[in-house]
Amino acid sequence: MTTTTEHEHIDAVRDRLAALFPDVPASVIDETIAAEHARFEGNSIRDFVPLFVERKARKALQAK
Repeated sequence: MTTTTEHEHIDAVRDRLAALFPDVPASVIDETIAAEHARFEGNSIRDFVPLFVERKARKALQAK
């Protein structure tokens, strides 16, 4: 279950990644974040999910 706070953190991740990768279309950033976020669905401890999503999405975007 994703909390409002988690959504806010993911929104901030999106903003940071958009700033880091200005040449990457927003749709690609959104798809990358969604794919990484989905990997953590069902985990009961959610505190670090945005951090993990950001790290993994950044690596994926750097590889493109």
